[in-house]
Amino acid sequence: MTEADVPRPEAGEVLVKVAASSVNGFDLGTVAGYLQGMMEHRFPLIPGKDFAGTVEAVGEGVEGFAVGDAVFGVVTKEHLGTGSMAQYVAVPGAIGITHRPAGVSVRDGGALGLAGTAAFDGLALLGPLEGTTVLISGATGGVGAIAVQLAAARGARVIATAKPGPETDFVTSLTDAGITVIDYTQDVSAQVRAAAPDGVDAVLHLAGDLDELTALTRDSGAVASALAVPEASEDRKLRTAMIRSNPTADTLSALAAQVASGALTVPVNAEFGLERAPEAFAAFGGGTLGKIAITVA
Repeated sequence: MTEADVPRPEAGEVLVKVAASSVNGFDLGTVAGYLQGMMEHRFPLIPGKDFAGTVEAVGEGVEGFAVGDAVFGVVTKEHLGTGSMAQYVAVPGAIGITHRPAGVSVRDGGALGLAGTAAFDGLALLGPLEGTTVLISGATGGVGAIAVQLAAARGARVIATAKPGPETDFVTSLTDAGITVIDYTQDVSAQVRAAAPDGVDAVLHLAGDLDELTALTRDSGAVASALAVPEASEDRKLRTAMIRSNPTADTLSALAAQVASGALTVPVNAEFGLERAPEAFAAFGGGTLGKIAITVA
């Protein structure tokens, strides 16, 4: 923990007094140094993408936000360093921020933005889901846990990967819709073929062997990955894409509305105060289920 100057919102920015944040894989990659050479680093570097709090000040040219508004979202700056694991963060007012409805808690708002957007945008790449069979690999993480709920709510039959025991219990508790759980420590292909003999219609790849999962997809199906660029297959007419989260106000608001209505649960399973952020990062790296929230204020 250290002290830093309170940032000033530049033109087009909103200064947010942060109350909650959360740990994402992106943050873990940042502090581990994996993004060196890929994005500009400004030191001292404050990590954190997700935020929830209240508007403290509004920069020139910003419309739709006023001091005291409850907001949440994702830091979308092109450089690293001015993150949300701090008491204040200045963020662009045009993207990555929206109002937090009364039915969304500060904790949930601080854990929803990045994972929720990745799940929302990832599923959109797979096309209409009603009546399809979707395989979600990595269902126990924040993105996967939200994707399971969204896919089931859109009428898909969900096959999800998880180890037996607490992981499987966690995944099956996410929705009342029936979920087929595959043990990823065993023969994944055999289990998926047993559940879907003709293959699955689509794959949301968040963990595991991308090539193996792609081979389980029916011809003319779809594969979206958060970890690699899936190879296109013209002979099989597979649609493939890499997930790139775009936290627009419309997407964030749509997710928040579902949380407020009770249709979507933000899967927070652990909370740490800001001063215990190193413990939160260690817990994330150890494979904690769902999301890890960080309380800032």
